[in-house]
Amino acid sequence: MNLEHLKSFYILANHQNFSETAKILHLAQPTVSLQIKNLEQALDATLFERTTKSVKLTPSGEILYKYADQIFSLVKQTEKELDSLSETIHGDLHIGASLTIGEHILPYVLGQFRKEYPNIQMKLKVYNSEQIMEHLANDDIDLGFIESTKSYPDYDQSAFLEDELVVTASASPSSPVSPQKQIIQPEELFEFPIIMREPGSGTRQVVEKHLQNNGLDPNKLDIIMELEHTESIKSAVESGLGIMIISKNAIKKELELGTLRQIPINGIRLRRFFYAVYNQKKLTLPAETFLSFIQQYYLHEHFQL
Repeated sequence: MNLEHLKSFYILANHQNFSETAKILHLAQPTVSLQIKNLEQALDATLFERTTKSVKLTPSGEILYKYADQIFSLVKQTEKELDSLSETIHGDLHIGASLTIGEHILPYVLGQFRKEYPNIQMKLKVYNSEQIMEHLANDDIDLGFIESTKSYPDYDQSAFLEDELVVTASASPSSPVSPQKQIIQPEELFEFPIIMREPGSGTRQVVEKHLQNNGLDPNKLDIIMELEHTESIKSAVESGLGIMIISKNAIKKELELGTLRQIPINGIRLRRFFYAVYNQKKLTLPAETFLSFIQQYYLHEHFQL
């Protein structure tokens, strides 16, 4: 269940009018109607009895309203307490993040965090996953954000976002992949030159693990170049040197511009999670605050009941 849909339901239940609800939410009335319809489909229940001029909660709607009221009361209370807290929390926050997370995920979150906690001074450094663990062990950073599937028993790990790796090629005629090829068979990955991240990077570890899990030997990949920076890899692929397997979050702009194209692998989806890694016993208040903030940030975007 989507939180925004639940909010539309809650306001509609209070005002019993689609038009007024749409005005309050600054949405078009058909959008509100669609949100309610999607909510009813998700719950497999009719929530409102509709007339030409108003709506009324059904018994199922009454049950949902009771819990929605509690949820939004808690949200308001949480926001109130966080507002008062944000003015008092101060200090330094040192973050180490892998390339994909540091360049394409965290900047947006840090911007929002800065608005709410202006007295926390933040420093973000980008490393590969193994380097992050070294800096964490040396207490050089408070929090690490990694893409690795490895388990680190001496540290706490919490997933905060799901990501997908995709095979990507140049959209130009110089691409080693024919423009007519719209899907790649798993074994065809060995036929194309590949540009990869260096050993030790989380992305490479995930790719190798997924291939092994699907009965493919990563050592048979035709890796013609290893680069440490995503932008360098993208430039090499755009020029037609080879293909790459990369986070979908890292190529949004290029896909929109049409300089790169995504090619699905038949029967395989390379999914992974991004993790926060830390030592719970050593968490400073700024680090603990940011950890909670980023978890709530993505919980709000992908809210499920």
